[in-house]
Amino acid sequence: MQEWTFITRFLFRSLTNMDPANLKALLQQVRKGSLSVQRALAQLHTLPYENLSFAKIDHHRSLRQGIPEAILCEGKTETQVLAIAKGLMKKKVPVLATRVSPKLARALKRVSRHAVYEKDARMVVIQAKVPRLQGDVLILTAGTADIPVAEEARVTATTMGSAVETLFDVGVAGMHRLLDHIDRLQRARVLIVVAGMDGVLPTVVGGLVKTPIVAVPTSCGYGANFGGVAPLLTMLNACSGGVGVVNIDNGFGAGHLAHRINLLGNELKRQTGPRSR
Repeated sequence: MQEWTFITRFLFRSLTNMDPANLKALLQQVRKGSLSVQRALAQLHTLPYENLSFAKIDHHRSLRQGIPEAILCEGKTETQVLAIAKGLMKKKVPVLATRVSPKLARALKRVSRHAVYEKDARMVVIQAKVPRLQGDVLILTAGTADIPVAEEARVTATTMGSAVETLFDVGVAGMHRLLDHIDRLQRARVLIVVAGMDGVLPTVVGGLVKTPIVAVPTSCGYGANFGGVAPLLTMLNACSGGVGVVNIDNGFGAGHLAHRINLLGNELKRQTGPRSR
């Protein structure tokens, strides 16, 4: 009993580095006596992060935010990315790597048989099992050139556990393409709207639905697009309500935010229960 009291206080005082399911399993093993305090502490020696000198892996993030740390691969060497991925895999949490080159994807696939390379999204996902998908996130793109950013958002939200559908090339240059899907837009719990060029699609969609919108400007466009700055400013100046904007080409940020909004919708649905007819 004294050992159990000691380790319980230690864990919660020190901010553990495990995801909730693994932490619960560890505590149950200690309580049953199948795992000693010493061995439990050995598993938790990287509290609250793992120091690799070039990186400090935030293992506690899945407890704080419900979502493990992701790996932005741009600017990192292959050795650094693989070391971070292995560190996350030891904790048995999903690994999400963004901005992955084909060469780096091959290296990550050698690390784990569960690694999947999402080429269009430039991402690698490593997870032993696919999560149960919930809610309803719908992603729109103004044009075909915006699809890679949309795919980054899709893979991100799906890996985190949101059910996602996509609707490509429905920009304002052909409004009939968008209006053909108005019923679907209005049913979605969260909308991610991805657009380059003039970036006006989120404003138009925002005027048609009551759904929260995550707007994503892309760097697709001619010179005056200024690498995505023009659509970014358009979206920031949207006159439609309920539109939030992430950074240029930030599909990961959009997918992450949409997932959180989606989860809030699920929580509200559980609290209110089924609607009476």
